[in-house]
Amino acid sequence: QVQLVESGGGLVQAGGSLRLSCATSGSIFSINTMGWYRQAPGKQRELVATITSSGSTNYADSVKGRFTISRDNAKNTVYLQMNSLKPEDTAVYYCNRNFVYWGQGTQVTVSS
Repeated sequence: QVQLVESGGGLVQAGGSLRLSCATSGSIFSINTMGWYRQAPGKQRELVATITSSGSTNYADSVKGRFTISRDNAKNTVYLQMNSLKPEDTAVYYCNRNFVYWGQGTQVTVSS
């Protein structure tokens, strides 16, 4: 059974930083594509960033240059380093594995 557990969310002022973590288990992590998505109130869930098994990354235009996705295959964990946060980054952030499995989400709130 695949499980994903996010952590690291919280309240931060605009311009600040947070690092999200997603620990996963259940199958061979190293061959999976991992991703972060977010959903703001009243909006659809949207892609934030993905990272493939080979380390190739992809980012939404809105976060390019501010967010960095990375993975540690030895720890079965994917990270999202978020810098220069803006109020519009406020959302519930979800970890995704292979475009199939989802975590429970972690709230990120950026105050102005």
